[in-house]
Formats: sequence, C-alpha cells, structure tokens
Amino acid sequence: MTAHSSALALALSTCWLLAAGPVHAADTASPMPTPTTSPRTFQVYTTAQGSPERLALTATVSTGTGAQPPEGDVSVFVNPALRFQTLLGIGGAVTDASAEVFAKLSPAKQQELLQAYFDPARGLGYSLLRTTIHSSDFSSASYTYVKDGDATLASFDIAPDRRHRIPLLQRALKTAAASGGAVTTFASPWSAPAWMKDNANMLQGGKLLPQYAGAWALYFTKFIRAYEQAGIPVWGITVQNEPMAKQTWESMIFSAEEERDFLKHHLGPTMKREGLGDRKIIVWDHNRDLITHRAHTILGDPDAAPYVWGVGFHWYETWAGGEPMHRNVAAVHQAYPKVNLLLTEATVERFDPARLQWWPNAERYGSQIIADFNAGAVGWTDWNILLDERGGPNHVGNFCFAPVHADTKTGELTYTPSFAYLGHFSKFIRPGAQRISAVSSRSTLQTTAFVNPQGPAGGQLAVVVMNSGDAAVNYRLQIGANEVTLTIPAHAIQTIAG
Repeated sequence: MTAHSSALALALSTCWLLAAGPVHAADTASPMPTPTTSPRTFQVYTTAQGSPERLALTATVSTGTGAQPPEGDVSVFVNPALRFQTLLGIGGAVTDASAEVFAKLSPAKQQELLQAYFDPARGLGYSLLRTTIHSSDFSSASYTYVKDGDATLASFDIAPDRRHRIPLLQRALKTAAASGGAVTTFASPWSAPAWMKDNANMLQGGKLLPQYAGAWALYFTKFIRAYEQAGIPVWGITVQNEPMAKQTWESMIFSAEEERDFLKHHLGPTMKREGLGDRKIIVWDHNRDLITHRAHTILGDPDAAPYVWGVGFHWYETWAGGEPMHRNVAAVHQAYPKVNLLLTEATVERFDPARLQWWPNAERYGSQIIADFNAGAVGWTDWNILLDERGGPNHVGNFCFAPVHADTKTGELTYTPSFAYLGHFSKFIRPGAQRISAVSSRSTLQTTAFVNPQGPAGGQLAVVVMNSGDAAVNYRLQIGANEVTLTIPAHAIQTIAG
C-alpha cells in the first residue's frame, strides 16, 4: 500500500458513520425532521493539500447563538428550512476496464477496494453505479451480445460480461448491503451493433438504421432481464451515451429529433410492453452545452415526455475552452422542475502517471459536484472506479484518470486526491437526503448542504465547504440561528456533519 493509501485507510477507519438505511429512489422526498435552532455539535472532516490525512476528523465543535456578521467577514449561511431536490445517489462506473483490472488484484486488495468504495461505514459508501450495454472504449475490444445480422435477437447472450464485469458488480452490491447500504444501478449503450448502423461500424459515430429501431429497443429489455437474472437489478437506462459525438471508439449519433422519435415510437413502448415500464429512462447523457436544446425537443413533446425520468449530462463541454456551463443545468431545472437531472459521467482525461496526486484534479471534482447539486442535480456519477497504471485498458488508447489506480505489476493501489474529494460527498450525503439552502458570502469558498433522511443518521446535516485558494480561510458557519467559527486550510475541502 502506498503512503497515500495508508493515510487514507487510517482516516477512513476513524471516520464517523453518517449513513442512512437503504433508500432506492429519488422520485419523492422522504419525510425528514426539521433541525431545531438549539445549539448542536458537529464533526469536521478535512482533506487538505500537503497533509497526509484525508477524510480525517479534524475537529468537534458546538454552535453558539448566531449574530449579524460584520462587513468583510467570510460566512457560510445554511437554512435547513428551505428544501430542494432529493438525492438519488453518488458513485461511479463499473466498466470492463475496471473489472479487468480488479480481476488482476490479489484477494486482499480486491476486498480493500470494495470496502473503500462501497462500505458506508469504513469507505465512501457509493450508492450509484453506471455500467455499459456491451462494449465501450474502456473495454479491451469491441463486442456485442448477438450474432451479426440476428434481428430477432435469438442469439442474445451476455456471456462476455460474465467473466469479469458481472462478478465485480455482484460483489459491489453485496459489500454495500452488508453494511446497510444500497446501490442503484443504471446502464448506457455506446453504440448499436455495427450491422444495425448506416456506417456498418460500432466506432466512428454513424446512425441507427430505421429498420432496426425495433430490434435495438428490444435489445435494451433483453439486457435488463439478463442482468437481473444474474442478480444485478437495473434501475434505469440512458438512451445513448454522448449522442452528438463521433468518436474513434464506440459511438452513435442521435439528433434531438431522432432521440425523441426513437424514445416515443420504439424504446418507451417496448419497455412498457415487455413489463419494464417502471424502469427509468434518461435522455441526452452528454455535455451541458447542448442540454437545453435536447430537453426542450424531447420534454416539449407530449408523446415522448411521459417516458422520461430525467436528463443526464457530462462535464466535458470545457474541452473547447471556457467554463463549465452549470447555468444550463439550472435552466433545464427551472423549465422542467419535475424532471430529474443526473450527472452521468465525469473523468479527468489525458492520463499522466506523474499527476496521480495532482491536486487540481480533485478540486475540479469538488467544484463541479457542488455546482451541479446547487443547479438541481439529484445525483453524481463518476466514470471508471478503477484503472491500471496506464489509465486503461482502453482499446483505442483513450487513457484517463480514475480515483483509484492499480499497478498491475506490483498489485498496489494508489488512491488519488479525487477519491477523497468524492468521499466528502458520498460518505456524508446519503440517498434520500434533501438539499437545503447554503451560500457563501464570498467567492473564496464554495458550498452545498443536505439534510439526511430518517435512519441511523436521521436528520443529520452535512455541509460541504471547499477552499481552492492559496491561503487558509476563517469563516463563520451560520446554521439557522446558530453559528460556529471554523478554519479551512488552503486547497482543502471540509464536510461539517452532525
């Protein structure tokens, strides 16, 4: 174990348990007690650059009576009486790449990784998982579940997934359940089989041929049933991963109108006909830049909209420069407040082994998670949970970072700062939690806050504060009528829980 992973294991072993009982849906808010205005005690957990401790309990504080802060003070104002969206979950993706690397680990390291991610008491308590429908770029090769030309899907078989991916998913769900947690799993396709497409290729974009729309819709239902027979409940699906991107790997193009029509004429009715109408369908599943156009096109159609549970989005709109477009997520939430918003994929691209402990990667996670939740997102899903020392395997060389990397030569695991930053949310904000009002008086700090549902942490608050500046900041944390003065180090994130 590396020095970083040793420190992490020590920190996680002492972390206070803030975990609710199993909650599996975010469609309605769970009844939760309103926190009182009487003084209360909070635990402060901190991860800071330059410190060996991550997710470490650094203080226990009690609030006193609040007062009007003087001009110039930095304050974080939390109002538990103002409630917003209910959390579905926070987690990552089990891809073929993650499963293949996991299979190379020793039994002890496999157990360590499972506990680190999925145990809500001793790890991050991941509660949301994404997986792929057949191959993606993060597979060792392209493959599907049917023989070429089999439009009846009689040959459908998930055999390729049984070798590595399904066993990892099964163990992840078991690890979470053993400690009272629950995991919501959804799946996404990167491309239809080559013979169903106009470019006769799973790679390089291309479009679904109209004559195979029905067969492709049925393919989803066969995947769901096969996975559930293998013990993996599939809560929902996305229609298409990145439908506007022609990639060198598995990809397929749907314009807004094409996705709308495939959903209302084929996928939605087929799911309902096959007895899977209760499974959630997520549209878009691409970057924030075009999310509003896609939402208006699909949700504005009275025949397509009833099939939509939510709109998924990624964070890669910054590839061409500029700032993350969280305002577009907020605009969709404002226009369609009953439709759920879910970050379905995020990763730091262009892997560099020299930057495994590079702090800006972690701060990118912290900043974007806070902004997405404040814009109305009900969940947040990282990409690969585990990759190797090259940032793969990836059959087209699209190597990326993951929160945890394994050296397949030594068998050691390296936990990046991003892992700890993700944990400041997933460990302390549990499924069924409701976001509450939280704002900072200065742009020096970013913040979001939730109140957890009934359960072992019933009514517990979790306030996340992030400082990406070069100096420590003293700030007043005002919760209702009470306050406490805290210090957050430079380049640090804190969760104040209690």
